[in-house]
Amino acid sequence: MSGRKLGNVTEQLTVTVGRRAARAILIDDRGRLVLIKRTKPGQEPYWTAPGGGVEDSDSSIEAALYRELSEELGAEAAGASQVFLFSSPSDAGVAVQHFFVARLVTLDESARSGPEFSDPSRGGYVLDRIDLHSNELTSIDLKPTALKEFILANREALLAEAATVG
Repeated sequence: MSGRKLGNVTEQLTVTVGRRAARAILIDDRGRLVLIKRTKPGQEPYWTAPGGGVEDSDSSIEAALYRELSEELGAEAAGASQVFLFSSPSDAGVAVQHFFVARLVTLDESARSGPEFSDPSRGGYVLDRIDLHSNELTSIDLKPTALKEFILANREALLAEAATVG
């Protein structure tokens, strides 16, 4: 062990979280990843995990996840477990996305109710399913890229986690 000593640490690291989001790595009973294909005029399509911002009225980040799944997909999920965290700079500090693996229980697209569906200028939100047993995920533009890399590196574990939910 070195004789080097650390001086008193008086400076505290302060990070302002500007936005928190809860998103699902949502897997159906056939081992498919449930995603939203986003289309916007003048842009190439991309895919994203369902979910969205944590609101002050949400009792927890997990509660925000279930609310967002209901709004965006008309879906119910079970057994959410946080498995991945992604952060990026934002105007208000840092944006933090909490990703939970969960099993899809029910889905009713006619029950979708989020604000994104009443504003055509926000582009398209098309439900899509990607088979995790195949290499289909490698060919789509899933954002953030770090999420795509995480899912590809851990797909067997994610499938196992989703399958163990009662």
